[in-house]
Amino acid sequence: MKRRPGVTKSICCLCAATLIVAAGAYAAAQVRKYGVHDMSRPRPPVVTPAERFGQPPSDAIVLFDGTDLSQWQKGDGSPATWEIVDDYMTVTRKAGSIRTKQSFGSCQLHVEWRTPEGIPAAVTGQNRSNSGVFFMGRYEVQILDSYTDDDYQTNKTYADGQAAAIYGSHPPMVNVARAPGQWQSYDIAFVRPVFDDDGNVVRKARITVFHNGVCVHNNLEIEGTTSHKTKARYTPHGDGPIGLQDHGNPISFRNIWIRELPEQPYLIE
Repeated sequence: MKRRPGVTKSICCLCAATLIVAAGAYAAAQVRKYGVHDMSRPRPPVVTPAERFGQPPSDAIVLFDGTDLSQWQKGDGSPATWEIVDDYMTVTRKAGSIRTKQSFGSCQLHVEWRTPEGIPAAVTGQNRSNSGVFFMGRYEVQILDSYTDDDYQTNKTYADGQAAAIYGSHPPMVNVARAPGQWQSYDIAFVRPVFDDDGNVVRKARITVFHNGVCVHNNLEIEGTTSHKTKARYTPHGDGPIGLQDHGNPISFRNIWIRELPEQPYLIE
């Protein structure tokens, strides 16, 4: 059946509005259900925090603890072949990008990474220690040598391609990169996108990123699937893996863990 002009758009808007109303109603119902300081209101489940900062809490899924790559595979499903030394893994020549065997949606991710020392000053831009962390196999937080101070030659590249950028879309608010050879950390809260039955996005993915303990993205809307030199856009999809990129540079990773986060309907706006 041929649709009249504007009908599809109207239906999409109606679906989005319905979801928004439902989400608001859900949140309001939760407030009405319990009075202020109501002792009958269920208490949150207990999670035991780690004794040391950056270590996994009791409800985390440990993706890499320095001993094996059993949680990871290549894009074709074959075993991951990155090199493990001490408590970290390093991209080896032509080893390929890796991804988790398990798929995730909304989540909290902790990952520590290190760019190598001794890269010649002539190597600049996106060739200077490039990698990335991917959510759902498609939304990338960039890894790059972006360290700068008075005694170090700044790696000049496009702002939406430096360390902690949402690649090709949003630069970090500030640059807190450490020097090559020093371990760095990402602590990331990711909220999955929501699509209606026709595949239209009714809630964009959102992301909050702490780089070395500093907030560099705060509840930021992601514009779509990461692409090179192409404006990001959405296509409908389900949950997907966490990915670590092989860009031909020997980047190292350690202490990777994830917490699955429940859906919160009031986040639909």
